[in-house]
Amino acid sequence: MIENLAGETSLNQEFEALRVSKRIVKTVSHKLRKRSKSEVEEKEKGTSLSCLSLYARGGGCKVGAEMCDEFADSNARRRRSSTSEEARGYTAICGAEETGIDCFSYGVRERFWKRHSRKNSEIEDCMANSVMHPFLPDDVLEMCLMRLPMTSLMNARLVCKRWRHLATTPRLMQMRREQQYQTPWLFLFGTVRNGYCSAEIHALDMCLNQWHRVDSDVLKGRFLFSVAGIRDSIYIVGGCTSLSNYGKPDKTSFKTHKGVFMFSPVSKSWRKSASLKHARSSPILGVCEVNSDCLVIRGLQTRQDRRFHRSRGGDTLEVYEDPHRLSVRIQHANVLEPIESSTNTTRRPAKMSNQKSETANSKDSKRIVIIAVGGLGPWDEALDSGEIYDSLSNKWVEIQRLPLDFGTACSGVVCNSMFYVYSEADKLAAYDMERGFWVSIQTAPSPSSIHGYSPKLISCSSRIFMLSVSWCESDGQIGRRNKAVRKLWELDMMYLVWKEVSVHPDAPMDWNAAFTSDKNLIFGVEMFKIFGQVLNFSTVCNVSETRSRWTHVSRNHMAMDLDASSCATKTMAALHL
Repeated sequence: MIENLAGETSLNQEFEALRVSKRIVKTVSHKLRKRSKSEVEEKEKGTSLSCLSLYARGGGCKVGAEMCDEFADSNARRRRSSTSEEARGYTAICGAEETGIDCFSYGVRERFWKRHSRKNSEIEDCMANSVMHPFLPDDVLEMCLMRLPMTSLMNARLVCKRWRHLATTPRLMQMRREQQYQTPWLFLFGTVRNGYCSAEIHALDMCLNQWHRVDSDVLKGRFLFSVAGIRDSIYIVGGCTSLSNYGKPDKTSFKTHKGVFMFSPVSKSWRKSASLKHARSSPILGVCEVNSDCLVIRGLQTRQDRRFHRSRGGDTLEVYEDPHRLSVRIQHANVLEPIESSTNTTRRPAKMSNQKSETANSKDSKRIVIIAVGGLGPWDEALDSGEIYDSLSNKWVEIQRLPLDFGTACSGVVCNSMFYVYSEADKLAAYDMERGFWVSIQTAPSPSSIHGYSPKLISCSSRIFMLSVSWCESDGQIGRRNKAVRKLWELDMMYLVWKEVSVHPDAPMDWNAAFTSDKNLIFGVEMFKIFGQVLNFSTVCNVSETRSRWTHVSRNHMAMDLDASSCATKTMAALHL
């Protein structure tokens, strides 16, 4: 009996223990549910109570929140702060070392984000600036710009001031010329639009086959001028302007000019040069590079020195020019004689000695001279006089006239320091640029030409060529009419005989076709009106090949909106840019 009672009491105690444990479990689970519910509510509100500011010594929570993965140094700062706190005895209650929980109080998170977003924007700006303005040395940047095509080089100037400065220096163009990174460009002048001489220059990029238009107010209203290309610049010489209708190419009332302008395609700038001695329209131009000690240059310097003479007291007085121009005629007569310095030992003024010293220093340098011959005068008369321009002294000086019975000069070109001029009477003469006199050249019967088509002289690689239009026979076929063709001839310098080189593929529709040369290439531009529309064709011929052939590079891409009078007023120049 006693054993049964003891068993019952033990069972009752066990049941009571189970009831207590159930109550504890219920209370604990209830507390956990309330805690999890409060945590969810706090998370929805944007605050967290799971990480309180509980440290052994009452410090704040040191758990770093990673705001952005781009800031690599934030992890290092967080690690340094945690290690320093551990060294001081601080132990984190919640969160691990690599946790990313936001533990900031109200308002701190926004301020922290604004500060780092501002730093982020500053870093992005610096990166953008570094991309747009690479920190390259000037010499390296010049080597990069030097290899760009001319069109890309013009666009590169728009990047920044530094690039614009480097892309416009003469040093860069000289490097492009020496390293042979330049490409040929054609410049067409003298176009007419809506009845007026347009102030436009049409440029053709031969490599990309693209036409570009350059506006210029300097040429507005001017026509029948001649152009010559010198290195990176183009000289515009002479020309006419209409007096009654400004801007219209009216030959009934016009004024012939002496003005000379220089156009730089690289910088798109204009500069006024020294004026001609005589007003000319459509003069024949030639460009040559000579030494400073040649007779022509020495003759020009001596003519300037002869403006001074000595009195008995040794002083110098400037003499006015005599009305009969006797001194000028004496200078022309003695231009072939060697010019020696005076043996008089009297002192010279300081001005003259400075000029002599400058001349001595410039003897080793090359000079560019421009020669202008013929053309039409103020009264539309044919001129037989000539002038020469010295680039260093910036002056025009008259030279010996064309030979007698030479006729009207229609074309000219410089080859091997000789200026060859061809006349409408089928005569050829050459002016020696080194010695300063004319020489008549007797050639074999010149190629026949049709009246109205003036022959054009071209110089390529020390060779003389001529383009003329003649009748082509029908090869004996009955019923076929003869046709006009344009042929390319070459002058044999040893035997002075013209020989045929090639035939132009197009029919000679343009009686005033423009042709120019650059190195081994001959460029041509033809414009004509047919069926009420103005068409243009651009061709090129490489004379260095065994068989010279003409190829088309551009068709009807420029003259669609031009007037038909552009065919008579156009002129062309070629440059390597």
